[in-house]
Amino acid sequence: MKRLLLPLLILLVPAAAQAELWGYVDAAGMAHFAPRRIDARYAPVLGGAGALRVPGKTDGGANLLAWLEIAPEVKAVQPFVREAAAAHGVDAELLKAIIAVESGYQAGAVSPRGALGLMQITPETASRYATPGDAARLAEPRINIHTGARMLADLMRRFGRIDAALAAWNAGEGAVRRAGNRVPDIDETQAHVHLVLELYWALLQQSQPARAQRLTLHP
Repeated sequence: MKRLLLPLLILLVPAAAQAELWGYVDAAGMAHFAPRRIDARYAPVLGGAGALRVPGKTDGGANLLAWLEIAPEVKAVQPFVREAAAAHGVDAELLKAIIAVESGYQAGAVSPRGALGLMQITPETASRYATPGDAARLAEPRINIHTGARMLADLMRRFGRIDAALAAWNAGEGAVRRAGNRVPDIDETQAHVHLVLELYWALLQQSQPARAQRLTLHP
């Protein structure tokens, strides 16, 4: 199956520069980084005012990455994350980032809108991406992750870029299409997309640096 991935990245900059690093992913899936915010497309990747946060977790940055490595609730579902990534052609690190932001790895999480589980799947999403039998068991971690991975793969095929797919996940496909297939000007959605991408980049740097392919670093 074709992998629907952002090119794998490594930050080839001194450690001191990483304290204030900004970036974005363009329509071709190319990541751009700079030590400052050049324009509105750039979001903080690691450190500074944009330190990584997960709902319910007060530690940021490196502490969050360490938590994702050692937390029992994370380790318990990693086999399902890897399985869903392989089955649906999406990146395991991206799934891991979405789960962290959506639910903080709390399998029993329920949103005010009725979204369930690790990936916060709504009944409407389940009706599109899960079998009737699976939709009735949506809170189960394996089913929840597979349903979310199937949805993410479909959104990435539809919109052709990760940020737009994540925006559609948060705000709905209609909002993204009205914005010209880009992230709409909705504060909650922009914050959600930026946070997932920040954490995704950090996880890639941590787990797959040997597979890094390309980097654009602006002065």
